[in-house]
Amino acid sequence: MPHRPARILVTMRNRFLLPSLGCLLLIFSCKTMRMADSGPSFHTDPFLKSLLWAHADTAMRDILQHPDRYRLQIIYVQIDRDSAGRPSFRRYRYHENPAYYFYPASTVKLPIALAALEKVHRLQIPGLDKYTPMFTDSIMPGTPAVTQDTSAANGLPSIAQYIRKIFLVSDNDAANRLYEFVGQGALNRLLHQKGYVRTDILHRLNISLTEDQNRHSNPVEFRRDGRVLYSQPEMYNPDPYPQRHDEVGEGYISGAKRIDQPMDFSQKNRAPLAELLTMLQSVIFPASVPAENRFDLDESDYSFLYQAMSAFTNESRHPAYDMQVFPPASVKFLMYGAEDTAHILPDVRIYNKPGWAYGFMTDVAYVADFKHRVEFMLAATLYANRDEVLNDNHYEMDEVAKPFFRQLGQLIYHYELSRPRKYLPDLSRYSVSNKD
Repeated sequence: MPHRPARILVTMRNRFLLPSLGCLLLIFSCKTMRMADSGPSFHTDPFLKSLLWAHADTAMRDILQHPDRYRLQIIYVQIDRDSAGRPSFRRYRYHENPAYYFYPASTVKLPIALAALEKVHRLQIPGLDKYTPMFTDSIMPGTPAVTQDTSAANGLPSIAQYIRKIFLVSDNDAANRLYEFVGQGALNRLLHQKGYVRTDILHRLNISLTEDQNRHSNPVEFRRDGRVLYSQPEMYNPDPYPQRHDEVGEGYISGAKRIDQPMDFSQKNRAPLAELLTMLQSVIFPASVPAENRFDLDESDYSFLYQAMSAFTNESRHPAYDMQVFPPASVKFLMYGAEDTAHILPDVRIYNKPGWAYGFMTDVAYVADFKHRVEFMLAATLYANRDEVLNDNHYEMDEVAKPFFRQLGQLIYHYELSRPRKYLPDLSRYSVSNKD
């Protein structure tokens, strides 16, 4: 049966415009279509295309009209519940292609965090959990030893504290320490075994190391009350990297020199939008994905993740952040555009992991409105680099990317507020205290 369009609310701050009835009837009677001007492997669903174009401002329309220039990809997931509360999902795509490369930046911290939690469970060591103090030794410049963490309530590093920092402010060092705990080889084998076959995590973040250096993982030790619970020696990944040919841009800066050729990303991290979204779904709705796609987590892990992923920086005491440096919505791109003065809706929580680097901005999110009992998932990636030169730090993040993500999130949210549901969701599972 064709999807029936919901009535779009017109009395909104953004003054949405309704597409014509004839257009809607034509659109909703269609199945997924392929973008005629973008090659056969890019997919755009007519419903999402109509929804976006009907409500986009001039700047957003420019991006929608030139998806290749902006390397744009969007996936919007409608969630409906049955009488027993079981969710079903309908994915809509705009210019989406799992083989189309974008640099995922900090979004890879999501699978790194999940893999670290799973490893703790699989070790099955009494007394060892995500809160156990974790000490890391140094093996090379750029990866110093870690024996304390002044941001933690007890002053000690742990998997839990690293994960909090990953989701609160996208902390790079925290992700690198979990990358070292899991190990490069084990991390990628785990993800590929779980069906995330196009995801490759090949290097630490924000540290310039060689390929060989990134194959090495620092020694790690877990101790509690002076007793060593687990000691992991230095590890090395001998596995060959996948053969890829991923290039971006027309030039890049290396040192102080401009190289007039595309920048090679073939040995950099990769994570397609659809796979990141499935990873998020496996956390928010574990029973909705096949068992092989899930991570080995327990209910305490899920509650912990819901708190960490949805908390704003002003709600955290350990770690505590300067609001001038990390304002509350600093990692909430969808709906808020990471604006310093964003008006936070008190009944809405965003469980997300964004990333931004090399002109790419990406965000993968589950949005829940506890007052209106509305929920949806949304993922998008955008390349804002007008001069096509990388490593020059001349990107249009503030001018192009952030406003697009803010409007995209608000557009879908307002549409969801008006979309009729036969059964309203029970969102109590995700209603966790955001005060640590």
